Amino acid sequence: MARGLPSTGSLACFCQKLNRLKPLEEPTMETLPQRRLTTLQLTLLSVGGMVGMGIYLITGSMAKEMAGPALLMSFGVAAMASLLATLCYVELAVHVPCAGIFYLFTYMSMGELWAFLISWNVLFQCLIGGAAMARICSAYLDAIFSHCIQSFTVTHVGIWQVPFLAQYPDFLAAGFALLASLFISCGGCISSWLNQVDIFSAINLVVILFIIILGFVLARPHNWSTEEGGFAPFGFPSIMAGAATCFYAFEGFGVIAASSKEAQTPKRAVPMAITISVGVVAGAYILVCTVVTLMVPWHSLDPDSAFADAFHQRGYSWSGFFVSAGSICAMTSVLLRILHFLPQTTYAMAIDGLIFQVFAHVHPRTQVPMVGILVFRVLMAFLALLLDLQALVRFLFIGALLAYTFVDTSIIVLRFRKPPPSSSQDPGSSVGTEQASAPEPGQVRPALRPYLGFLGGCRPGATVTWALSVLVVSATTLDCVLVFRNWALHLPPWGYTLLLLLSSTMFLLSLLVLGAHQQQRRQYTFQVSLVPLTPTLSIFLNVFLMLQMSYLTWLGFSIWLLIGLAVYFGYGIWHSKENQWEQPGLMATCYVLFPSSSLEVTVQAVQPPSQAPAQDPGHTGKPPSP
Repeated sequence: MARGLPSTGSLACFCQKLNRLKPLEEPTMETLPQRRLTTLQLTLLSVGGMVGMGIYLITGSMAKEMAGPALLMSFGVAAMASLLATLCYVELAVHVPCAGIFYLFTYMSMGELWAFLISWNVLFQCLIGGAAMARICSAYLDAIFSHCIQSFTVTHVGIWQVPFLAQYPDFLAAGFALLASLFISCGGCISSWLNQVDIFSAINLVVILFIIILGFVLARPHNWSTEEGGFAPFGFPSIMAGAATCFYAFEGFGVIAASSKEAQTPKRAVPMAITISVGVVAGAYILVCTVVTLMVPWHSLDPDSAFADAFHQRGYSWSGFFVSAGSICAMTSVLLRILHFLPQTTYAMAIDGLIFQVFAHVHPRTQVPMVGILVFRVLMAFLALLLDLQALVRFLFIGALLAYTFVDTSIIVLRFRKPPPSSSQDPGSSVGTEQASAPEPGQVRPALRPYLGFLGGCRPGATVTWALSVLVVSATTLDCVLVFRNWALHLPPWGYTLLLLLSSTMFLLSLLVLGAHQQQRRQYTFQVSLVPLTPTLSIFLNVFLMLQMSYLTWLGFSIWLLIGLAVYFGYGIWHSKENQWEQPGLMATCYVLFPSSSLEVTVQAVQPPSQAPAQDPGHTGKPPSP
């Protein structure tokens, strides 16, 4: 977007720098993996990646402090939001099948500043998620020893009463984080072995089945009675707030995205596997919430180790030990995967110059970015040591919802943007002829031009850009009206009604304007159906859930974003490879989409402009500077 422009101090040039796009080369047929995976295999992979994390992380705390037994309804709402976000995410992952998917996809669709912000948000998610997993491991290990570790720490350190901080420093959780990062530092072969064997996931599934079966045997319907607080003791708002927190419980669907290129029939198998796996996992979560709140009263649960505590209260201490061991296995598996993924985003950002180049240094033997592992190891251990688990959970979920809102927006942007020419496509093929004769994406559909002629005078994509901006603003406004309602907005009844009608009207009109424009179609890869309706509904639901978070959560998250903006405007915008491309003779990077577990084959450097060969129509690199 801003390539080839001279470097000036004008505001327009500065804004164009913020929206610079990253070009991407398409994978050649020789690099694509063999298509072996069936729908059943994709579903099993996804279920194994999703189930478990949300059960141990949030069930106890959400049931006791937010939703009560109605938490099972929160999981149902979160499942719907997750399904919409997942479908959009998989289209993203098929389009960009390499490390740092969120970052690269935003960079190629929305621009450099947005790519930095979304990757900064992903780093935040990884740090908070790893710290939360370490604290869960610590809590269940402590439960095995009858909370003697907690008692020892409280006796010698004392109890703190500070918002967001834990009541006592959790040295065991910090030790878990450090140990797991040391394990990952040994190299990618260990992480690949864990992903292939996945013994921890198998143990986790067995433990969950055990919880459900024995839990129904020990169920007492009286625990849902009004004497114990009832089914929904905190009302409908708490159910929706719980849904916002439960959203992260469905995070494991990324394995479908990573494996979509290996599916035998991706256009059919991928959406079926997504739908089935989300339904199965949602059913498992609902059953587990049902049994744990039927076994003991919801208000008596231990928020950090709910299942072990529930079995202990019913006199089945041996079952508590078994469940604690299973939860530690599940959380350790998730923690290792987070630590394995964390350096990939920092590596991609460092290669592009958006963060410090030291994060791009890879150890020659282990092929691991050691500086990134070291820095984030210390930060993660520090967060696990000091922050309260509930604060970690809230930060984690607001980051996930924001990330998938960016994904939904990017899907709409790319659908209405003209695709670049591909060197892998034969100009004389029937596919190329069909695409050449099709209307250009971003223009009004031919059938609607007689009725919407006033939109035809704009350049392709301009109306779409304005409509998308209005859509996001009106969706946010409508969500605020629905969430805060008249009691928080302090408006007279007529003002509240007028704001509701205006935001609803603008939301629907912008959606209709988007639907009236031509989209690009790719026949041989997965594309989410009903665009722009599907990503629009996902945006609306994600924003609605984000608004359920407390102001303290938003304050902490905003501080992290401000730190990121300081890094970008103080370093990234000036050292970006896209910025250096505007200076003659400097090298720029171009991402090559080879599905590989190695970081260095994901990013390759092209020749400097002065040495680059003449551009052909199918080349996706950057043209020489004039």
